[in-house]
Amino acid sequence: MKKTAILLILLIVNLIQVRSQDWAIEQLENSPRHQENITVSYGDESISCFLVYPEVSEKVPVIILIHENRGLNDWARSMADQVAAMGYIVIAPDFLSGKAPNGGNTPDFENSDAARSAIYELSPQMITNNLKAVVSYAKNLPAGNSEVAVMGFCWGGSQTFRFATNTDEVEAFFVFYGSGPKDPEDYKDISAPVYGFYGGNDNRVNSTIDMSKEIMNEYNKTYKPEIYKGAGHGFMRAGQAPDASEENAQARKEAISRLKKLLAEL
Repeated sequence: MKKTAILLILLIVNLIQVRSQDWAIEQLENSPRHQENITVSYGDESISCFLVYPEVSEKVPVIILIHENRGLNDWARSMADQVAAMGYIVIAPDFLSGKAPNGGNTPDFENSDAARSAIYELSPQMITNNLKAVVSYAKNLPAGNSEVAVMGFCWGGSQTFRFATNTDEVEAFFVFYGSGPKDPEDYKDISAPVYGFYGGNDNRVNSTIDMSKEIMNEYNKTYKPEIYKGAGHGFMRAGQAPDASEENAQARKEAISRLKKLLAEL
């Protein structure tokens, strides 16, 4: 009886999580942009990605979008499509490619908690290798202009900041509520601007900003964080939901406006 009750609760939780992103699925399905699933291979490795093309008449930069800590879910794909609507090609890698049961990807995990657990088992070197392969793919897309930027959210924000220390092939990095590297030495190799987007009510992450700012200034690097008053962690996702708080919705609106201006400078 107890086991049945637990299974029922898990089923209800999963159903709520699925329905909570119905609006993201609807946005994707109503998009006029070309979307496809691709595989980027390098050596003996490969990573599945979601690719979206904007409706434009010229070559444009490619944006690599790194998902949150629950994998390449419907919201992450929806966000990729929204950035493509701004006029950019977007590639969203699934860092859980092959990590789900039976070698599946993010959608093949039992639930988002299982996906989150798997995320934190990934090796930093594998993540870097995957990103370098996707950058190389992006630079060679016929519809792209060879310029690449990287953005990430939550776990993806931290991975974006970390990747900035491991490549000189990227024009700019956009960190959404992700912390910077802990080792000051890592900042030395950053070669492109880092732009931060943070919720005011997210001190777990925000308490790391001053250290990153100090070290970036010391090495004469560009780091421009922006904190949105009253917004929480994950406001880009939460601020889009039908039941979004006023603070999260406003933060998302302001962040989108800033992002558009910064992307236009690429």
